[in-house]
Amino acid sequence: MVRRVEEVWGTVVGIDVRDEIDARVVDECFAFFQRVDDLFSTWRDDTEIMRLARGELALDAADPAVREVLALCEHMRLESGGAFDIAAGAHPDAPARPGLAPLDPSGLVKGWAVARAGDRLLAAGSRSWSINGGGDVLTHGRPAPDVDTWRVGIQHPYVRDRVAAVLAVNDAAIATSGRYERGDHVLDPRTGRPATGLASVTVVGSDLAVADAYATAVVVLGADAGMRWIATRVGYEALAITDHDAVLSTPGLARYRVQKPQTF
Repeated sequence: MVRRVEEVWGTVVGIDVRDEIDARVVDECFAFFQRVDDLFSTWRDDTEIMRLARGELALDAADPAVREVLALCEHMRLESGGAFDIAAGAHPDAPARPGLAPLDPSGLVKGWAVARAGDRLLAAGSRSWSINGGGDVLTHGRPAPDVDTWRVGIQHPYVRDRVAAVLAVNDAAIATSGRYERGDHVLDPRTGRPATGLASVTVVGSDLAVADAYATAVVVLGADAGMRWIATRVGYEALAITDHDAVLSTPGLARYRVQKPQTF
């Protein structure tokens, strides 16, 4: 068993492996996370994503990981009708702030990176593990031989020492997008202004990169349109908390729920 927690991407990332594995595989996962930061950080001028945004690097010359992520981002933009758009920061009305860039795949790349790390653990023979990348969670197998599911708490956006809900999952991806951790950082690509109406959205499904992008899209679309849209995504369920502390969820979320959402 190997458990490790490190600061990466300006947040905390933890890997919890519950079966036998060479610890060097976990080392490789964290080295990969650093490589992801080197490619995609919008807080540094020397990353490939920033060089692409400035026109200093051609897409054909970019790292294959960058091309893969940008292709997936474009797919998510089309699927969401533009609600997920990594060019939102280029809108003329976008507020200037540190880390805001004209090309920013942050709403997907964290989930993508955690999923790729999960692939590394599977390739190394591990079958029971979880990875938590700053609230984006990926689980596989059982946490213990006599325990069927992993319990994942969803942070309440207004009460920092409480969870909004507890979900029981295995072989699942859980992504949360919210305005409580980093403020109004989710921009509406249609207006360039911060999205409002939903304080947090959690999406559960099979693919963490997709769940990550879906959660961002729902925040942008808002409570009514967003929850109607996510309800049409096959294999994905969502829980949202509005700015007024109302709790919304898709019907299928009930099968994961251990503790019902709390309001305060």
